[in-house]
Amino acid sequence: MNYFGGDWTQQKIEIVVDYAKAYLTIMNKYPQFKTLYFDGFAGSGDIFKEDDADIEIIKGTAIRILEINSPKSFDMYYFVEKDESNRNELEKTVTQNFASKKGCYFIVNEDCNNKLLSLTKFLTQNKNFRVLAFVDPYGMSVDWASIQALKGFGIDLWILVPTGMGVNRLLKNDFKISEAWLMKLEKFLGLPRKEILDYFYKETSLSTLFGEEPMVRKEADAIQKAGILYRKRLNDVFEYVSEPFIMKNSTGSIMYHFMMASNNKTAQKIANEVIKPKYK
Repeated sequence: MNYFGGDWTQQKIEIVVDYAKAYLTIMNKYPQFKTLYFDGFAGSGDIFKEDDADIEIIKGTAIRILEINSPKSFDMYYFVEKDESNRNELEKTVTQNFASKKGCYFIVNEDCNNKLLSLTKFLTQNKNFRVLAFVDPYGMSVDWASIQALKGFGIDLWILVPTGMGVNRLLKNDFKISEAWLMKLEKFLGLPRKEILDYFYKETSLSTLFGEEPMVRKEADAIQKAGILYRKRLNDVFEYVSEPFIMKNSTGSIMYHFMMASNNKTAQKIANEVIKPKYK
């Protein structure tokens, strides 16, 4: 069972669905290619939104994508869900509601990192496939090595980056970051810790009774810098990266940066068009 995280939950679903429709419209013109939809954190199929005494059930991205039949459906769907209970719920829903697509979908109880690597092996052996991937992780659970492995393939990747909810929380204001957190930052960003710390912290001084005392302080705009950095990292793997859709909470604090990476310039253009009119 998945719970509503905020308005951005519905917004990112609409962005991916709108993009998928545009993607399939274009791919319908190229029958020589097969299309695959990959969802790295597919969930249970439904999202529960609680509002005081009321409970509203929202269809998750996996179900919304399966519902697309015009101008065509995806030729294959690959849903990854690490939580076994959610995986079983999703399979039950899909089996009951999409019998016509039996044999076209796969629902696996696995880790997204492993399956992204498996995806690259599949594409190496099946060069006629093009992929729309949606990676909506729990925290900072997607390793940079998994993203790096996608280099050179025909993949349009939508990824939710926890800049405020993840990266910024690990970057302590007092510069006292645990070894475990430093290792987490290295795995997530694919950079050595010195480069990470030099990027997010600056040397300054504090005036005391005994003169100027040197100190290290986190940059005030660390969350925005995290979004810029991750976008730049994506550009090292893909030729084109969209502008980010910046997701904020009710107080205006940045939680996530949501962006699309591709080796196709038209994909970048469409992604920016999908994001801008509705949510920017």
